[in-house]
Amino acid sequence: MPRLLLVLFVCVLNVAVSAAETLDYKIELTTATKLFDGKVSWCHPRAGAIPPGAVGNPSDKPIVVMTLQHILLSASDVFYCLNQMRTEDLGKTWSAPTPIAGFERRPYKDKYEITVCDFTPRFHAASGRLLGTGHTVMYENNKILEYRPRDTAYSIYDAVKKTWSPWQSLTMPNDPKFACAGAGSTQRLDLPNGDILLPIYFKRLKAKQYASTVVRCRLEGETLKYVEHGSELTIDVQRGLFEPSITQFKGKFYLTMRNDVRGYVSVSDDGLKYSEPKAWTWDDGSDLGTYNTQQHWVAHSDALFLVYTRKGAKNDHVFRHRAPLFIAQIDPEKLCVIRATEKELMPNRGARLGNFAITEVSANETWVTDAEWMQPKGVEKHGADGSVWVSKIHWSKPNGLMKP
Repeated sequence: MPRLLLVLFVCVLNVAVSAAETLDYKIELTTATKLFDGKVSWCHPRAGAIPPGAVGNPSDKPIVVMTLQHILLSASDVFYCLNQMRTEDLGKTWSAPTPIAGFERRPYKDKYEITVCDFTPRFHAASGRLLGTGHTVMYENNKILEYRPRDTAYSIYDAVKKTWSPWQSLTMPNDPKFACAGAGSTQRLDLPNGDILLPIYFKRLKAKQYASTVVRCRLEGETLKYVEHGSELTIDVQRGLFEPSITQFKGKFYLTMRNDVRGYVSVSDDGLKYSEPKAWTWDDGSDLGTYNTQQHWVAHSDALFLVYTRKGAKNDHVFRHRAPLFIAQIDPEKLCVIRATEKELMPNRGARLGNFAITEVSANETWVTDAEWMQPKGVEKHGADGSVWVSKIHWSKPNGLMKP
């Protein structure tokens, strides 16, 4: 075969292989609720799905419970009582947001207040219940404390009573480095034996930089217990590595982490010991452009995806370029994002996104939930109205990680 024809043949073959390795899906963007009154809007809408046949769900469809809370628009990271919504028809209709008893702000050491934020529910198959994890936050006169202890907070959902248990704190080893340690806005992974791989980030009380790690936990009755933790990952760049999220794909574990300048990824064989963090890039080696916000995983048995925000999307007017919200398939060997697979999950309407979560609803459907965070003042002029988005990913092939 002439050399030119051979080169063309190889190129065509490579394209065919690449095309075969990509996974097709459709995106359906819906709205669960909305709020913007100039004073507050919704934030942190995150959902867990109770599968058919589980306790409290006798139907043939998943029941999805979403938690969310108000953000005070005249301050920075000032949150109020956790609320919940519920859908029993795959998001066609939702119950109205209602406050969750026990999650109101409570007094702490006389002059402070404490509550739970950055909360994420997820179904724990071994116990048959939704387990929600987040972390504590403290305020003085509606101002977040600069130096504050932080704990991982958790709560368990009673699907029959439609209520959450009073939140508790995960007991960590008695070490000063865990004085400020929490699982806020992280994405966990449950193992077949019921053990939980819960990513957290932590630091000494007055330290500048966070480190991320994965804690292996065990749910014993109503108590979440620490068993061990793995590699302590950080970089010497501003606040280090924080808001980690974990997933598993084809026998390996992947951790994505936030940094002020770039997002980072690491890989593991056992879910606890991780490789040196690598900055997220496109498949051509250039910087992905995601920074100073979360990334989370969408896992399918045939492909692995990253959800993120980034620069370079005609979004210089958006706070930290946190809209639109994108999804793209990753190359799990090269640890990079495949540019040609990028799709928009949620639009840029001026308000920041980026505080989102992933919900595995069924073998045919995965949801990404987020809200238009109506800060700074004036974002509404670009079209934002405080919508709470539910972006439904409809798979072309059933997800083998889920029951049909």
